Amino acid sequence: METALEHILINSYKDEMISFMDSHPEYFEEAIKLAISDKQPYAWRAAWLLWSCTEKNDQRIQKYIKDIINTITTKEDGHQRELLKILLLMELNEEYEGYLFDACITVWEKINKNPSVRFTAFKFITKIVKKHPELFNEIAFLTQDHYLESLSPGVKKSITKIIKEFTP
Repeated sequence: METALEHILINSYKDEMISFMDSHPEYFEEAIKLAISDKQPYAWRAAWLLWSCTEKNDQRIQKYIKDIINTITTKEDGHQRELLKILLLMELNEEYEGYLFDACITVWEKINKNPSVRFTAFKFITKIVKKHPELFNEIAFLTQDHYLESLSPGVKKSITKIIKEFTP
């Protein structure tokens, strides 16, 4: 049987979904659990919606960070991107940063993946490198030509702008 949230996720436009979540905060935890599940078509949509309903460093997400990180590499491209976008809003402890950094490297290195999910993973990688400059050499390695060739021109341009932040 479909829950009220599941019904909203597949029968509403995004603004209606956000309005539903705003007026029914009791569904937030269900949305998180759906987002990290494999229950499609709801899982991707729940992650997509959560990003719009999550505040910076949202306490409602905190206890699920490890679960989100652990599921990222098991999801399809768009689903990965939405989960990463949620985590980009969060302040992570060093342990979680390390796990997510590794997951993002894994996503980035798969050159056949969708450029938008790779770009989102790269944004997290650079977020960590800014906090831990000793990892700068990772950026140089990860931006070799063979990692950039399969990207769209727009994503390449954005990556180039980010790389310039790291060079004097």
